[in-house]
Amino acid sequence: MSMWIRRCRPWGGDLSDVRLDGEVVAEISSAREAAAGPDDVDGRARLLLPAFADVHVHLDSTRLGLPFRPHTGGPGVWAMMLNDREHWRGAEVGITERVAQTLGMMVARGTTRVRSFAQVDVDAGLERLVAVLAARETHRDRAEVQVIAFPQAGLLLEEGSAQVLEDALRAGADVVGGIDPCSLDRDPVRHLDIVFGLAERYGVPVDVHLHEPGDLGRFSAGLILERTVALGMHGHVVVSHGYGLWDGTETQTRSLVERFAEADVATTTVAPGGRQNLPLELLVEHGVRVGLGEDGQRDYWSPYGNADMLDRTWQLAFTHGFRRDELVEHCLAVASRGGASIMDRGLRRLTGTDDRPGLLVGDRADLLLVGGETPTAAVMDRLPDRTVLHRGRVVAEGLELL
Repeated sequence: MSMWIRRCRPWGGDLSDVRLDGEVVAEISSAREAAAGPDDVDGRARLLLPAFADVHVHLDSTRLGLPFRPHTGGPGVWAMMLNDREHWRGAEVGITERVAQTLGMMVARGTTRVRSFAQVDVDAGLERLVAVLAARETHRDRAEVQVIAFPQAGLLLEEGSAQVLEDALRAGADVVGGIDPCSLDRDPVRHLDIVFGLAERYGVPVDVHLHEPGDLGRFSAGLILERTVALGMHGHVVVSHGYGLWDGTETQTRSLVERFAEADVATTTVAPGGRQNLPLELLVEHGVRVGLGEDGQRDYWSPYGNADMLDRTWQLAFTHGFRRDELVEHCLAVASRGGASIMDRGLRRLTGTDDRPGLLVGDRADLLLVGGETPTAAVMDRLPDRTVLHRGRVVAEGLELL
């Protein structure tokens, strides 16, 4: 099926007409007066951007759409996990319904690629995983979703944890997760043996949460990098968060970035405040894949998150102190094609802060029309006038699913 997006501005450029042929961008030409076909979309001079890819979200813990509740979590990953464990089953709405609702909200706001964690442990079993898999099925025509089996409680602290993680892969999880192999499980070799062993056995990628500080975090990252290279898993491993990796000397940071690039190990951030930021410019200079995500969304871990990746893009720019349009637009590129290149290794990595991919002839038509004078203005204003396309089909209009 062929259709046109009329009178739009790709990446804020000249007024253009964009023809879609099935799932791909087939033609980009100067805007002209022409009779609209029945399936054509009126761009109304809005910006045309690649749709967002949220590559670090915990759909299984969402409380979006439910009454606001005071934050009750304690300090540290283990205390927060126990607090979540105590409360998640008692939410006002069942987990299957609220996960599907949140994923729908994300799509309606412009996210068509999603990489979601699903906590699997001896308490939850596969219940939370099943809810995320069900949401993926509900929205299968609106978004592409990869599901990560995530051992939030570690793999060695509770008997049976490793078996539940393997059960999750057999049940349909796409990625095997890990978490803080030193500070949580206190046995990085055994922890990574389990994670990478399952990755080999089931032929799936790896995504490790790394909250560990400073030299400890760099030690764990080094072990992950070594295993990635030894197993030939280039392009199939992600280090999520990595808060403490980049607070060393300039030499340490540059050396670690180079190692990430050589192993094609990606990293994802949720743009946290008050912590060491990613060296975004250095990472893109070396071709490291970087993606953005919303993490938990108004859940038992944090009151932040609203299903809007345009809002999180603003946060990424703000927490890095970016003011130049080039760098704010780079945040848009990270939030869209940067994350997409993590989900699809066939997509090329960003090549620089001025790289604006995703709207070229031959690209898959996952697109977002949004109001704004310029891409930077769109990030600052975050207007609701949005049209979302997934694989060449309009799936949401004005923050509502179609």
